[in-house]
Amino acid sequence: MALEFWTTGAGVPRTVARQAQRAEAAGFDGIVFVDSQNLSGDCYIACSNAAQATERLKVGTGVTNPFTRHPAVTASAIATVQAESAGRAVLGIGRGDSALAHLGFAPASVPVFERYLRRLQGYLRGEEVPFDEAGNVDALGLADRPTSSRIAWLRPGQLKVPVDVAATGPKVIRMAAVVADSVTFAVGADPARLRWGIETAREARAAAGLDPLAIPFGAYVTVVVHPDISVARRLGEGGVSLFARFSAMHGTVVGPATESDRAVLKGVHDAYDMTHHAQAGSAQASVIGDDFASRFAILGDTAHCVARIQELAALGIERFVIVGASMGADRTEAEAAARRFAEEVMPAVRAAH
Repeated sequence: MALEFWTTGAGVPRTVARQAQRAEAAGFDGIVFVDSQNLSGDCYIACSNAAQATERLKVGTGVTNPFTRHPAVTASAIATVQAESAGRAVLGIGRGDSALAHLGFAPASVPVFERYLRRLQGYLRGEEVPFDEAGNVDALGLADRPTSSRIAWLRPGQLKVPVDVAATGPKVIRMAAVVADSVTFAVGADPARLRWGIETAREARAAAGLDPLAIPFGAYVTVVVHPDISVARRLGEGGVSLFARFSAMHGTVVGPATESDRAVLKGVHDAYDMTHHAQAGSAQASVIGDDFASRFAILGDTAHCVARIQELAALGIERFVIVGASMGADRTEAEAAARRFAEEVMPAVRAAH
């Protein structure tokens, strides 16, 4: 099993190529671009630009949602990136968060999400997908018309884009384990929570008659490498609070958690200010204490971070999507922490694996 390390990016116009080139030069295997149309530039344009500016770096969405685009549009966009990148694209998707909140909507329900994923997979495989029941093309009175939908331009032999679901709760984990090509957990870096996620996914696959070991797992993990853990926590608190909220999205905590952790997760939910999404110094970040942060994220010196990542890899995590310092954090310290990860932590983990 070869470990992959991905970094995160944003589709800021005229910066994407530099982001991707820096990630490739630093040794990352891939980069994901956030899909949040009110807060960032278009993720598919970013993916394409990143692919054109690099040679081996994989590119993907981190993550898109089942609301803002029809599944055919999503499939066509990421398949275009796949063609332009010579097979380096991954479609990361979740139920939706900031992209929907800034349109006045909550995340999609699990049934809606599952239906979208199944249709999306059909499009990506080049299959005929039935029209949506709400269609009204018959009202045009055409002499003839399509009776189903298909991405007709897909090139023969083009590799199917893998669909990776970002999952936190048990319902999404179970569904994704059966419908998606891989699952990337957004449950923090606590080994107990990741072990639970892996076991939940494997049980779902076994119940569906699928090989429980034949699906790869990843994890979104906040990692800040700094010898002073209190500084590391301040640098990473925006990301920690963002991912902590996913475990209490509607006010009910999902996944294994101690009573004290439940109190923190519930507190993050109650305090969350979407107008300061993922930012250091936000109201939700103030709820995060040192004890919770040290388990939910990976914060500390090089040796500590290496050991923590190795522990998660031993559970079966193959892909780490690294979330570093938060927006609004001290830029000098954030850049130094990023260098430590790329130059010290990542090579050490690879060498030991």
